[in-house]
Order: sequence, then structure tokens, then C-alpha cells
Amino acid sequence: MGFFRQWGEFMLQGARMHAQWEVENAKTILGDRKRLIVLGLMLLPIILGGIVFAEEIAQALPDTLGGKKAYSPAFYSNFIFIASILIGVCAGLITGAIGAGGGFIIAPALMSAGIKGILAVGTDLFHIFAKAIMGSVIHRKLGNVSVPLAVVFLIGSVLGATAGGVVNRVLYEKNPILSDAFITTIYVLMLGFLGAYALLDYLKSRKAMAGDTGAHGGGAHGGKTEGADLGGLPRKLQAVNIPPMVKFDHDFTPGGRGISWVFLVLSGALVGAAAGIMGVGGGFLTFPIFVYMLGVSSMTTVGTDIFQIIFTAGYAAITQYAIYGFIFYTLAMGMLLGSLIGIQVGAMVTKVVPGITIRGFYALAVLAGFVNRFFALPSKLAAMDLIPLSPAMGEILNQIGIYAFFIVIGTFAVWVIGTFFKNIAVLKGEEGHP
Repeated sequence: MGFFRQWGEFMLQGARMHAQWEVENAKTILGDRKRLIVLGLMLLPIILGGIVFAEEIAQALPDTLGGKKAYSPAFYSNFIFIASILIGVCAGLITGAIGAGGGFIIAPALMSAGIKGILAVGTDLFHIFAKAIMGSVIHRKLGNVSVPLAVVFLIGSVLGATAGGVVNRVLYEKNPILSDAFITTIYVLMLGFLGAYALLDYLKSRKAMAGDTGAHGGGAHGGKTEGADLGGLPRKLQAVNIPPMVKFDHDFTPGGRGISWVFLVLSGALVGAAAGIMGVGGGFLTFPIFVYMLGVSSMTTVGTDIFQIIFTAGYAAITQYAIYGFIFYTLAMGMLLGSLIGIQVGAMVTKVVPGITIRGFYALAVLAGFVNRFFALPSKLAAMDLIPLSPAMGEILNQIGIYAFFIVIGTFAVWVIGTFFKNIAVLKGEEGHP
């Protein structure tokens, strides 16, 4: 039980670190005139094309997706384009307001809007990569980057991302429904675990506030994550001498620490596979693996995580999805535009809203994503004759998941935006008096 509790704690911490990077990235993009001009030049033709020529684009799209006849249209319309912007806004609001990555809602939201799972994954990866390139390559102030650690880890993440992309494509070629079912199942497992932990974390925080407001202050920021202490598993792994040994954390421990390249490559492969299959940066896995399993300090983990997200997402997006036709560039740019707006609004709202409130919303948002994919799964399994379920009942369950998801996410978005406008005078005052 202790393992799962700590794993959930570090997954949540990884999501927070990724969110911090996204907030800094958004500030960098929107605070630089040159970057804004480049962004405008990128978005203008896409937005005009999406709004003015939506019907022509839809008619020009082939009946196949990635060389395979799609079992239902991967269509383009004004609704899909506007939905991509709104999805980006909601993901940005979650990232900015809650301080934990909102990217987990993107693939489920795109799939709920009618986009194929494999297309949603590729588009999400490209959106992450585009945002990283538009911002800056590495934010050093978010953490130290151990170059040897990062390079060896990237060897594994490239292999893992390749494997993840191949798995998705092979399943899609075999049966597009199987591809959607596989991606949906992975999201059910990941969001179910993270959502359950986030809810327990929220309830624990409320209890701690009622008894002792400082009881929850340690959390994932304790000495263990800073590299002061090593648990049993990191000690055992670091004791395995399979050269070459990669050295790191010289700033935190005299002489630094070292771990065999084998464990770094395996860790990178796991993170890369998750990114390649799910369309996320993999940061929610990097943090628990580095800190809990490998014994890397949290500061080094943050810097290395940012480093790997950029390269892993870029590699997977281009080599595993773009060249096979599995990226919807217009939607990626729509999400980029929406997320930049949402992150800024969400980050400002944190100044006027209690932290415990937005922590509760985060748990609900993750669980909404879980419910969405959980209720979408039966119809896909029934379509492959794996379970007995009528198409009508499968569609009812699917609609329940869609409505539950968008009601929760939409309510959160309306609340954040409403809070922003309600407190805009206060927020302006804070900006004027830092």
C-alpha cells in the first residue's frame, strides 16, 4: 500500500512540475513580441482556413486515415475546429489554475468530439512539441539538467516512443476499433489511478486543514524528493554496477550519485512508450521513476523531465505520427491558441482562490476523464464482439461518459473564468503592486 501511495504522490508532483513548465512557457510566448508575431503568422492562415473554408477542407479530406479506411469519419468541420480551441482553453485553465498538467483531458476530449484515437494522440504530441518550441528549449530556473542523465534517458525514451507509435499503428491497421479500445483502456487505467489518488489527497488535505494547517506541508516536497535520503529500492539499484555508470546530483551529495545506464534506458523506454501511446509528455511518470525508483533529487528530476518532454514529444510526433498522416495540424494549432489563453487566466485565478478548492477541482477533473473513457469502452468492446452489448446501449453509455466529462470540465472552466472577471480589479491591483 505504501508503494502505491508514494507512486501516486510522485505522479501528482510530476504533473505539478509539468504544469509549472507550461505556465512559464506560456508567459515566455505571450511576453515576447517576436514570438507573438511568429505565433500570429502560424495561426492566421489556419484560423482563416478553419473558419472560412471548413466545408471545402472537409470535402478534400480522403476517406482513409493513415492509409486505412476509417470505421467512422475523421472529419473536419467548424465545430471540430472551435472544439479544439475550447479543449485547449479548458486544458490551459486546469494547468494554470490547479498547477497540475491538464494535458490528460486532451485525448479523451478529442475522441469524444469525434476524432480517432490515434489521430488524437498524434495531434496532442505535436501540440506539446509546438508549444515547447514556441517557448524555450530549457527553463533552467525550473531545475538542474544533468546532461549525461538526460542523454542516456533519451536513448530509452526514443526506443519507447518508437515502440509506442508502432503499437498504435499496428493496432490501427489491424482494426481501427481495436486501436481506439486500446488507447481508451490505457487512459482508463492511468486516469483511474491518478484520479483516485488525487481525491484521497484532497480529502487528506481537508482533514489536515481542519486539524493542523501545517500537517500537509511536506507532501512530495520532503527530504526524500530533494535527495537527502534514499529509500531501499534506489539504494539497491544504485548498488548494481553495470558500467558505464552515469553520475548525477553532484550539487546535493558529496561526490554525486551514480546509476547504471541500463536502468536509465529502461526508465526512458517506459516513459517514451507512455508518450507514444497516450500522446502525453510522460512527465507524470518521469518524476516517480526518477525520485522513487532511481533516487534522483527532485531538482535534477525537474530539469531532466523538461528536457525529455521536448525531445520525446517532438520525436514521437514527427517520426511516429506525422509521416504516417496521423496529425491534425489545424486542431493542434487551435489547442495551442486556446491553452495559451487558458493558462494565463488560470494562473491569475490562483491568487484569489484557496488552494484546497482548486485541488478538489483537479480530482474531479481527472475522475471526469476516467468516467469519460470508462463509459466509452463498452461500445468499442461490443463492436469487436468481445462483450454482449447492443449498439443502442453502448451509445447510451458513451453519451453518459461524454456528458459527465464535459459538464465537469465545462463547469470548472465557467467557474474559473467567472472568478477571473469577478476579481479582475483585485488582480490588476496585484499586478501593479508585486
